[in-house]
Amino acid sequence: MKIILVAFFLLLSTFCAAQSGKVNNQLNLSKTLTLNVKKKRISDILQLISKAGEFYFSYNGILFRQDSLMDMDVKGVQVREVLDRLFSGKVDYKEDAGYIILRPAENRLTIQASLIENTENEYVISGFVIDTRTGNMVRQASVYEKHLLQSTLTDQNGYFKLRFKGQQRGVILTASKENYRDSALVFLADVNIKPARYKDRNKDSSAIFSYAFSGTGIWRFLLSSRQRIQDLNISGFFAQTPFQASLVPGLSSHGSMGSNIINKVSLNVLGGYTGGTNGIEIAGLFNLTKGNIKKIQFAGLFNVVGGSVKALQLSGIYNRVKLNTDGIQVAGIINRVDENVNGIQLAGVYNIAREKVQGIQLAGLVNTNKSITGLQLAGMLNKVNNRLKGGQISGLVNYARRMDGFQLGLLNLADSASGLGVGLINLYKNGYRKFNFYSNELVNTNIAFKTGTAKFYSLMIVGKNFSDTTGLLTFGLGFGHEFPLNKNNNIAIEGSIQSLSPDHFKTADMIYRLQALLQLKVLSRLEVFAGPGYSYLKGLSNDVSVYRGQKDSIIKGYDNGNNVSASWIGWNIGLAVSL
Repeated sequence: MKIILVAFFLLLSTFCAAQSGKVNNQLNLSKTLTLNVKKKRISDILQLISKAGEFYFSYNGILFRQDSLMDMDVKGVQVREVLDRLFSGKVDYKEDAGYIILRPAENRLTIQASLIENTENEYVISGFVIDTRTGNMVRQASVYEKHLLQSTLTDQNGYFKLRFKGQQRGVILTASKENYRDSALVFLADVNIKPARYKDRNKDSSAIFSYAFSGTGIWRFLLSSRQRIQDLNISGFFAQTPFQASLVPGLSSHGSMGSNIINKVSLNVLGGYTGGTNGIEIAGLFNLTKGNIKKIQFAGLFNVVGGSVKALQLSGIYNRVKLNTDGIQVAGIINRVDENVNGIQLAGVYNIAREKVQGIQLAGLVNTNKSITGLQLAGMLNKVNNRLKGGQISGLVNYARRMDGFQLGLLNLADSASGLGVGLINLYKNGYRKFNFYSNELVNTNIAFKTGTAKFYSLMIVGKNFSDTTGLLTFGLGFGHEFPLNKNNNIAIEGSIQSLSPDHFKTADMIYRLQALLQLKVLSRLEVFAGPGYSYLKGLSNDVSVYRGQKDSIIKGYDNGNNVSASWIGWNIGLAVSL
């Protein structure tokens, strides 16, 4: 079995090595612009470039003298070339999402070949990577060929050796090292040329994925030290091939260049680490992706993506996306997206979107996001840190800082609410928190806690009839809506369901009540109200004596226990105190 597996990977490696790479460009450094300024400060020129290119610069204020005056007259020139002219090569550039990061470029590399062999079956080149300023050999620098997609790291003495299959007329080697400026040299069969006028077609490719698996977090333990070093050295190069296969990260058909390659099909037996997928990626356990995912990604345990996902993403436990998700994300336990979601998140336990959601979040326990236009459904908690424009449905708690939709749950919370909240308790800073004290024809002392808004509010009701003849106890729930008459007066329509008991709830009857109330504000926190009510009683206790002294229709309704229901018109009067 082991022999078959090894043969399978060797076959895949041979097939994929024959594929040519295609590099992703169209980044901010490759944008063209026209600029004509005279006697402008460098900081002002950077602001003009930033506005024209629709991106931002990030730099340390001590990088250059910001009050230095410069002239600049360019037309249809790439941003990279404009910066080269502005800083005369003393500043290096790195892309990160919508930013261009400026940093000192004092450290430069060069490649010195010591051996070049070119035969019918193999092209071999070895040599050293050297710091041009100090002349010292540079260890753990990445040396790679962008089109043949092969790479290596220099050893402790700065030495490297690369072998390329087949006869080669020459290769273009690039040396990269963190905090150094890249150096590219063309090597022919037996001579090397410093390309003074050679334009690297991949030069404009730069890092747009700041999420490095070689940094902190548990993911770094899935990568070897060589992979982590290469990830730091070669952050700005991405190529495309049709197919790759991996057993684990590093043991793949693309070798150590796997994290710099975007594939159409990616198959990872246990796990893999790739630059991205524009097709389908499947792993037995996990997928680590440096860039973007398009179409389909599946893993038995987890998917972690440093770019964006525009795909169906499925995992048994955990999905993590550093940028945006556009599609469907399904995880057995947790989905996490650090920016926006446009589509559906479905998790067994927890969905997290740190920015805006347009779509649906469905979780067994908890959903959270910054704002949503759509629907949240959770078994325990829905939380929106800013604006809810849609709906929240939960088994326990819903929260939105600004609620402009609807909430359905036991406890609904919001800092401000213009929508509809349906729950046992609805607490809004601009809503109701009132205690109603009132009497009606059955129970002379009642207290109701009123929460919500004029559109919809809820009532939690308790009461006791203090009487020598009838000592009823009652509790129940209600809801209502207010129709404003003017600034201080309104009419409220309320419905409720209550339990009535004469014997401390050893037995109980149910009463369903609908009432209309005229509510008048007499002080800023005090209202009085009164109005008629219609009641329907469903008898369960069959004890007529508890209602003696009430309307004849109630007694008649019992009819010696054979007919245990009754209805009547009653009244309600009381006052409300706002908290």
